[in-house]
Amino acid sequence: RELIRYGLKTGLKNYAAAYCTGLLLARRLLKKLEMDKAYSGQKKEVTGEIVKTETKKKTYYVNHVDQKLQPFHVILDVGIVSTSTGARVFGAMKGATDGGLDIPHNEKRFPGFDKDSREFDAEVHRDHIFGGHVAGYMEYLMEEDEALFKEQFSSYIKEGITPENMEEIIEGVHEAIRRDPGRKEKAPFVVTDEMRKFKKQKKKSYEQRKKDCLKKKAALAKGKRKAKK
Repeated sequence: RELIRYGLKTGLKNYAAAYCTGLLLARRLLKKLEMDKAYSGQKKEVTGEIVKTETKKKTYYVNHVDQKLQPFHVILDVGIVSTSTGARVFGAMKGATDGGLDIPHNEKRFPGFDKDSREFDAEVHRDHIFGGHVAGYMEYLMEEDEALFKEQFSSYIKEGITPENMEEIIEGVHEAIRRDPGRKEKAPFVVTDEMRKFKKQKKKSYEQRKKDCLKKKAALAKGKRKAKK
């Protein structure tokens, strides 16, 4: 939901949103550790390619390695989440690596990888990062079933998101995250006069609770007798 304040008002559960979440996580963490300037990640151009740097016989999954400060190393723990090709968890991981975190991975689970030919099409992956697969489906429904399009993409229509401007909107979200990845400060909690009026009921004693219980039983028994008559 934090993506809303960065400009992504709807479509918060697709691959593009998962990438934005990973990017936000990486930039926020590195800023907190004061490593955000040393490791800015893929700032100029986002591609679907795997970014890595080899130095001193080691491979780091970042675009460069600072001589004084090693990258922040992370291991992806997927837990019980589905790990099929194109799963959103890998979109979040790609966003985190493009954000400057060092996460060992390969292309086998990214959209665009063909398990039969063992080839990887980075353009297909980039297309998913910028919501191209969603835009393509929108265009398909607009031509084939306009009623279904209006039903499924009503929130997109409300926010003025079209297949033509989707990539531009997501690019803007990436830029906004990089500008200010910090957590939004919460407003201080204020006790209102209405809250002060509330009074907690006094706790009943055992004898009082016993009397209430007997009254309820008597009322139930009386109701049953009336029903029989």
